[in-house]
Amino acid sequence: MQIQQHSYVCGTSSVPLKYQTIGAMLDETVAHHGQRLGLIVKHQNIRWTYAELASVVEKTASGLIALGLNAGDRVGIWAPNCVEWVIIQLASAKAGLILVTLNPAYRASELEYALNKSGCRALVLAERFKSSDYTSMLLKIAPEISDAKPGALKAQKLPQLEFAISISSNPKPGFMSFDQIAEKATVQSDALLHERAAMLQPDDAVNIQFTSGTTGFPKGATLTHHNIVNNGFFVAERQRLTQEDILCIPVPLYHCFGMVMGVMGCITHGACMVFPGEAFTPESVLEAVHTEHCTGLYGVPTMFIAELDHPDFKNYDLSSLRTGVMAGSPCPVEIMKRVIGDMHMAEVTICYGMTETSPVSLQSTTTDSIEKRVSTVGQVHPYVEVKIIDADGHTVKRGEQGELCTRGYSVMLGYWGDDSRTREAIDTAGWMHTGDLAVMDTEGYVNITGRVKDMIIRGGENIYPREIEEFLYSHPAVQDVQVFGVPDEKYGEEVSCWIIPKPGAALQPEAVIAYCKDQIAHYKVPRHIRIVEAFPMTVTGKIQKFVMRETMKEELGVKEQKSA
Repeated sequence: MQIQQHSYVCGTSSVPLKYQTIGAMLDETVAHHGQRLGLIVKHQNIRWTYAELASVVEKTASGLIALGLNAGDRVGIWAPNCVEWVIIQLASAKAGLILVTLNPAYRASELEYALNKSGCRALVLAERFKSSDYTSMLLKIAPEISDAKPGALKAQKLPQLEFAISISSNPKPGFMSFDQIAEKATVQSDALLHERAAMLQPDDAVNIQFTSGTTGFPKGATLTHHNIVNNGFFVAERQRLTQEDILCIPVPLYHCFGMVMGVMGCITHGACMVFPGEAFTPESVLEAVHTEHCTGLYGVPTMFIAELDHPDFKNYDLSSLRTGVMAGSPCPVEIMKRVIGDMHMAEVTICYGMTETSPVSLQSTTTDSIEKRVSTVGQVHPYVEVKIIDADGHTVKRGEQGELCTRGYSVMLGYWGDDSRTREAIDTAGWMHTGDLAVMDTEGYVNITGRVKDMIIRGGENIYPREIEEFLYSHPAVQDVQVFGVPDEKYGEEVSCWIIPKPGAALQPEAVIAYCKDQIAHYKVPRHIRIVEAFPMTVTGKIQKFVMRETMKEELGVKEQKSA
């Protein structure tokens, strides 16, 4: 009698977890790789060795202490990718502070909420980014800054904020400049910095990341040194990164993809990190890979699509590329094949995770077959457990679909100041419930099949958008596609999709329907189709299906169906 395996795996490794703080990790890297190039920021003409980076970090950490910031105090960072971001990430960790990473796309009300929820005593901000005037937005919330001495702010709407620190050489009245932080350092603050380093524990909180929820207020996932150091390390291990590697990081620093998988992945291996620009553009990425001979590249699928379809793509030499990560949203099979073939990324890996798990739980390896890398998100990470459960919480058999849960060193401490939402996400046994649907095969490879909340129920039939999306990617005129449900009086829900056609391709909804006919079940054929130029998405490249759904509901004049 053959016993069926349950959908449960536990990652193992001959390499132990690192039990050290971010500051200690940086010190270790400098000891081994101090004279190696560690940081390149193309748009700021920065080229620093690890020793040079660490020197600036040390002075800035001492300066933060000289300002009077105590261990456990929160410091916010609201800026696009820049050298100051990396400095404050590492300096705040060295000084025992908790960095609050704020989405560069936030508007005034979101900023106010996040600063107050986390209780930030200091905020480091860029002057502006794209159409966002950060200084004006902050002054709108706290006009008292203009008349306050730096460090003596008392704002009615931001009662805990004391320091407004501008990434500017000529800050407005009431603001400190970023460079002044390091200038505040003294012999006394240097001594306090070393005392504090000796007291810090790897299990201390070091980062609050506000997740961009689709409903309600954002939740502040609270991560520790232990979370971040180890997740960055093991993500890089799966790519076989060494001190010889040069990693291009166009993803946002404010998110785990940039600051953990990127910055900490490089620091833990002595690899060089390259930031091609303030924000993603396909030109800046292709140029950075070409000129710096990058061996690795990060991105979400939409970034890789934009790079591959750039009109000058063939003019860039990408032959130095070997590995990297594609993550953030489901990776279309056809795009993966082009990344491997046309971008020379034969060892590209796929990652799956979420902010609350630091972020990665599953990742493919550089030696996995192409089939495994294009159809799954790989296998479990070392020291992480993964299981897949049904609606009753029971672990399903291999090959059956259910909700993916994960447990281990990578799970966050909880949502900052929100015990009830923490209990909703992490059960009493310590399992983080992801809300993602998944299937585990006999070898432990996991395929993400959609969101629990994204499943479409049409006339009693369960429809998984990912399945239809993968089929539509095979259409020669389709560049990108997103499938979601909209309310329907007769069936409860109907299948809707938005499609971005390939450049120069003429595509009509009728042609899409004809392509589907007799190829997929009739109930899966999209009823409502829109041909669009772009999808609504977060700055990290995550597609916002809920925005599309709301747009279609308004366009079709339909409302949610009330359940019995």
